[in-house]
Amino acid sequence: MFAKAFRVKSNTAIKGSDRRKLRADVTAAFPTLGSGQDPEFIPGKEELSIVRLYAHRGEAVTVYVTGGNPILFELEKHLYPTVYTLWSHPDLLPTFTTWPLVLEKLVGGADLMLPGLVVPPAGLPQVQKGDLCAIALVGNRAPVAIGVAAMSTAEMLTSGLKGRGFSVLHTFQDYLWRSGDKSSPPSIVPLVPDPADLKEEKVDPTLQGELRALALEGEEEKEEENGEVLQAGEETSPPEVSEDSSSTGPLSQDCTDSKSLQEQMDDLLEQCFLQALKCRVRKADLPLLSSTLLGSHMFSCCPEGQQLDIKKSSYKKLSKFLQHMQQEQIIQVKELSKGVESIVAVDWKHPRITSFITPEPSPSNSAVQEGVKEQPYQPPDIKPLYCVPASMAPLFQESGHKKGSALEGGEVRAIIIDYAKKNDLVDANNKNLVKLDPILSDCILEKNEQHTVMTLPWDSLLSRCLEKLQPAYQVTFPGQEPIVKKGKICPIDITLAQRAYNKKVTVVRNLEAYGLDPCSVAAILQQRCQASTTVTPAPGAKDSLQVQIQGNQVHHLGRLLLEEYRLPRKHIQGLEKAPKPGKRK
Repeated sequence: MFAKAFRVKSNTAIKGSDRRKLRADVTAAFPTLGSGQDPEFIPGKEELSIVRLYAHRGEAVTVYVTGGNPILFELEKHLYPTVYTLWSHPDLLPTFTTWPLVLEKLVGGADLMLPGLVVPPAGLPQVQKGDLCAIALVGNRAPVAIGVAAMSTAEMLTSGLKGRGFSVLHTFQDYLWRSGDKSSPPSIVPLVPDPADLKEEKVDPTLQGELRALALEGEEEKEEENGEVLQAGEETSPPEVSEDSSSTGPLSQDCTDSKSLQEQMDDLLEQCFLQALKCRVRKADLPLLSSTLLGSHMFSCCPEGQQLDIKKSSYKKLSKFLQHMQQEQIIQVKELSKGVESIVAVDWKHPRITSFITPEPSPSNSAVQEGVKEQPYQPPDIKPLYCVPASMAPLFQESGHKKGSALEGGEVRAIIIDYAKKNDLVDANNKNLVKLDPILSDCILEKNEQHTVMTLPWDSLLSRCLEKLQPAYQVTFPGQEPIVKKGKICPIDITLAQRAYNKKVTVVRNLEAYGLDPCSVAAILQQRCQASTTVTPAPGAKDSLQVQIQGNQVHHLGRLLLEEYRLPRKHIQGLEKAPKPGKRK
């Protein structure tokens, strides 16, 4: 399910009532916890977030995150633990064992076939069809995958351990795991030695190849859906470890483990701050709002796979961090208007800025970005057009156009001028006047003007003609064929709305008409504004979504649409609702 990148819809802090309900649901879903035992992995007071997302196949999934790691995910009202949770609670689910060779295929999205199971001396765990199970590797009881049993234990044995055994939902090294701290599975000694541990003999290479073929039986069908076909038994390279060095094992974690999460966030905050000053902020940008420094510069400098969160640092607030940087004489901060801080001066010759080395993206990151990330957004070319209605068809018939033809304004003017000259309608005494023949009179004049108006000036004739035509527009996205639609294109609509407890929210609609994905825009604004965002169906509009951002975020939204997406201002309405300088949002 998480073999490919997912799209985040919203990220909000959990309410107290929802936290209590979640604890009750977890206790009911996992009987091994005991009826009177509270689930330890759901914090009582620590921060717990609800992340709603869409998997790459469109499934709506709710993920519960604490301490930067996903601990549970909910799909179709069923709760599932993540590998991070199972590493601290390895006995939460019945566990089946497979070979390390199989793991790389599970990470790629394959299900676990029964020939790949390792049967312990005590026999397979007793499960029923549809039961949630954990999957571990030989020699380590720490689960590396979570799946649903495709048949009961009795049916597995009756089938001779052939066929599909488990539908895999989540694995170590998939994208859900990557959204956490990317730690490696701990080493947990099996309760009963695995068959492979009872013998010290090495596995014969031929037998190993046969095992690989058996374990991956039926995988071709799964991989064909992803556009990749791998013959059973074909040699493959071992799965590439994550770009994060923590996946190399416990020894490499010593350095990062020596620092607390708060200290790591302090380091990340200073890194993004120094990189923003060195690479993005220029003297011409000063004075620079502190919120702009954070939203438009520091977040853009955050390394791939990490998330900058000031609340998790020792400073807690941006103002305290900037005061610390001012004490080091890197910047000078002033309150130019009440409650609004700005950076008014930067010492670019400060040793901390001059000695700062801009981190380069790793080759693996670059390769992933080239293969996975979408192309940068390019605004569409939008042209106003005019459609010929039935009442105007006789006027355009001579030029080869009929009812429904779409024309640009210049084409309409050329056709009218050519018609007047061909039919000798230009007044011989006054070249600025055009005599109206029966066709022009019927097409352009009102009924009460039919017998009174005999001539019209050129500008009046052309403007009347354009008014009688039906509006339309042509949208051309880069690399695509032009699309012609009737009517006027709806502008991107930005409004402010009032919610409970007198809270303001910013609502933006009609993003799809300009080729923008509302979910992607919501994710960007969530980072820039450090505010909660949600994507909901737009009321009164079929198959259209609207993005809602907490607070008055028109300023951030305007910068995103005008400066980064380069959309014309005439296609955006509501930018004037941005908070005025000197006033609190």
